[in-house]
Amino acid sequence: QVQLVESGGGLVQSGGSLRLSCAASGIMFRFNFMGWYRQPPGKERELVASITSAGSTNYADSVEGRFTISRDNAKNTVYLFMNSLKPEDTAVYYCALGPVGTRTYWGQGTQVTVSS
Repeated sequence: QVQLVESGGGLVQSGGSLRLSCAASGIMFRFNFMGWYRQPPGKERELVASITSAGSTNYADSVEGRFTISRDNAKNTVYLFMNSLKPEDTAVYYCALGPVGTRTYWGQGTQVTVSS
């Protein structure tokens, strides 16, 4: 059974930093594409950052230069380092693994709130 468990969310002031973690189990983590998504209040979920099994990364324009995604295959964990946070970064953040075949696996989400 594949499980993704996020941690590291919380309340931070504008300009601050947070590190999100997502620990995977039940699957060969190192072979899989990983992504961080977010869903702001009243809006649709959007892709924030992604990393391939080879370590290539991609970012949404809104976070380019402020967020960094990385992975530690030995720990089956993907990270999202968020710097220079803005109120508009407030959202529930989800990690995702896959797709594996036709399925994408999701974590439960972690709330990030940035106060102005």
